[in-house]
Amino acid sequence: MTEYHFTEARPWGGFTNLIERDAYKVKEMVLKPGSRVSYQLHRERAEHWFVVQGLGTVTLDDIERPVRAGETVDIPVGMKHRIYNSGDQNLVFIEVQTGTYFGEDDIVRLSDDYHRETVPLVH
Repeated sequence: MTEYHFTEARPWGGFTNLIERDAYKVKEMVLKPGSRVSYQLHRERAEHWFVVQGLGTVTLDDIERPVRAGETVDIPVGMKHRIYNSGDQNLVFIEVQTGTYFGEDDIVRLSDDYHRETVPLVH
Protein backbone atom coordinates (compact mmCIF):
# COMPACT_ATOMS: atom_id res chain seq x y z
CA MET A 1 0.00 0.00 0.00
CA THR A 2 1.42 3.36 -1.06
CA GLU A 3 0.56 6.48 0.96
CA TYR A 4 2.92 8.98 -0.65
CA HIS A 5 2.36 11.32 -3.58
CA PHE A 6 5.06 11.89 -6.13
CA THR A 7 5.14 13.65 -9.46
CA GLU A 8 7.04 12.28 -12.42
CA ALA A 9 7.90 14.39 -15.47
CA ARG A 10 7.41 13.04 -18.97
CA PRO A 11 8.13 14.65 -22.36
CA TRP A 12 4.37 15.26 -22.82
CA GLY A 13 3.80 16.68 -19.31
CA GLY A 14 3.69 14.42 -16.28
CA PHE A 15 1.68 12.62 -13.64
CA THR A 16 1.21 12.54 -9.90
CA ASN A 17 0.52 9.25 -8.13
CA LEU A 18 -2.34 9.97 -5.75
CA ILE A 19 -3.04 6.56 -4.23
CA GLU A 20 -2.07 2.93 -4.76
CA ARG A 21 -3.72 -0.14 -3.29
CA ASP A 22 -3.56 -3.85 -4.12
CA ALA A 23 -6.53 -3.64 -6.52
CA TYR A 24 -6.22 -0.10 -7.95
CA LYS A 25 -4.02 2.95 -8.52
CA VAL A 26 -5.08 6.58 -9.07
CA LYS A 27 -3.06 9.25 -10.91
CA GLU A 28 -3.52 12.85 -11.96
CA MET A 29 -2.28 13.13 -15.56
CA VAL A 30 -1.30 16.49 -17.13
CA LEU A 31 -0.60 16.86 -20.87
CA LYS A 32 0.91 20.04 -22.28
CA PRO A 33 -0.85 21.70 -25.25
CA GLY A 34 -0.01 19.92 -28.51
CA SER A 35 1.38 16.85 -26.72
CA ARG A 36 0.25 13.25 -26.68
CA VAL A 37 1.21 10.07 -24.88
CA SER A 38 2.55 7.07 -26.78
CA TYR A 39 0.11 4.79 -28.60
CA GLN A 40 0.15 1.89 -26.15
CA LEU A 41 -1.60 -0.97 -24.45
CA HIS A 42 -1.37 -2.75 -21.11
CA ARG A 43 -1.46 -6.49 -20.50
CA GLU A 44 -2.18 -6.37 -16.75
CA ARG A 45 -4.48 -3.40 -16.18
CA ALA A 46 -7.53 -1.54 -17.40
CA GLU A 47 -7.84 2.25 -17.16
CA HIS A 48 -10.68 4.68 -16.64
CA TRP A 49 -10.04 8.35 -17.44
CA PHE A 50 -12.11 11.27 -16.13
CA VAL A 51 -11.23 14.50 -17.95
CA VAL A 52 -11.28 17.45 -15.53
CA GLN A 53 -9.74 20.23 -17.66
CA GLY A 54 -9.08 20.94 -21.32
CA LEU A 55 -9.83 19.43 -24.71
CA GLY A 56 -8.35 16.37 -26.32
CA THR A 57 -8.61 13.59 -28.82
CA VAL A 58 -8.62 9.98 -27.65
CA THR A 59 -7.65 7.10 -29.91
CA LEU A 60 -9.00 3.67 -28.95
CA ASP A 61 -8.06 0.76 -31.24
CA ASP A 62 -7.38 3.20 -34.12
CA ILE A 63 -10.69 5.10 -33.71
CA GLU A 64 -10.45 8.78 -32.69
CA ARG A 65 -13.00 10.80 -30.75
CA PRO A 66 -12.92 14.20 -29.05
CA VAL A 67 -13.06 14.53 -25.25
CA ARG A 68 -13.56 17.48 -22.94
CA ALA A 69 -13.90 18.22 -19.23
CA GLY A 70 -16.63 16.11 -17.62
CA GLU A 71 -16.27 13.18 -20.02
CA THR A 72 -14.89 9.72 -19.34
CA VAL A 73 -12.98 7.08 -21.28
CA ASP A 74 -12.88 3.35 -20.48
CA ILE A 75 -9.88 1.35 -21.67
CA PRO A 76 -10.10 -2.44 -21.18
CA VAL A 77 -6.98 -4.58 -20.69
CA GLY A 78 -5.20 -4.99 -24.04
CA MET A 79 -6.91 -2.10 -25.87
CA LYS A 80 -4.62 0.20 -27.88
CA HIS A 81 -4.98 3.79 -26.70
CA ARG A 82 -3.54 7.30 -26.60
CA ILE A 83 -4.69 10.82 -25.80
CA TYR A 84 -3.70 14.08 -27.49
CA ASN A 85 -4.07 17.58 -26.05
CA SER A 86 -5.79 19.51 -28.85
CA GLY A 87 -6.44 22.61 -26.72
CA ASP A 88 -4.42 25.66 -25.73
CA GLN A 89 -4.26 24.84 -21.99
CA ASN A 90 -3.10 21.78 -20.08
CA LEU A 91 -5.30 18.71 -20.51
CA VAL A 92 -5.84 17.18 -17.06
CA PHE A 93 -7.51 13.87 -16.31
CA ILE A 94 -7.74 11.46 -13.42
CA GLU A 95 -6.66 7.95 -14.31
CA VAL A 96 -7.96 5.00 -12.29
CA GLN A 97 -6.12 1.76 -12.98
CA THR A 98 -7.59 -1.62 -12.03
CA GLY A 99 -6.04 -5.01 -12.51
CA THR A 100 -3.26 -7.22 -11.26
CA TYR A 101 -0.15 -5.07 -11.81
CA PHE A 102 0.41 -1.29 -12.01
CA GLY A 103 4.11 -0.91 -12.80
CA GLU A 104 5.25 1.47 -15.55
CA ASP A 105 6.88 -1.51 -17.28
CA ASP A 106 3.37 -2.75 -18.22
CA ILE A 107 3.34 -0.08 -20.97
CA VAL A 108 3.65 -1.71 -24.40
CA ARG A 109 4.48 1.24 -26.69
CA LEU A 110 3.33 0.79 -30.28
CA SER A 111 4.42 4.26 -31.46
CA ASP A 112 5.93 7.23 -29.68
CA ASP A 113 6.60 10.88 -30.59
CA TYR A 114 9.59 11.06 -28.23
CA HIS A 115 11.66 8.19 -29.66
CA ARG A 116 11.19 5.91 -26.68
CA GLU A 117 11.41 2.19 -27.41
CA THR A 118 8.38 0.71 -29.19
CA VAL A 119 7.48 -2.89 -29.95
CA PRO A 120 5.53 -4.33 -32.87
CA LEU A 121 2.18 -5.81 -31.89
CA VAL A 122 2.23 -9.55 -32.62
CA HIS A 123 -1.07 -11.41 -32.70
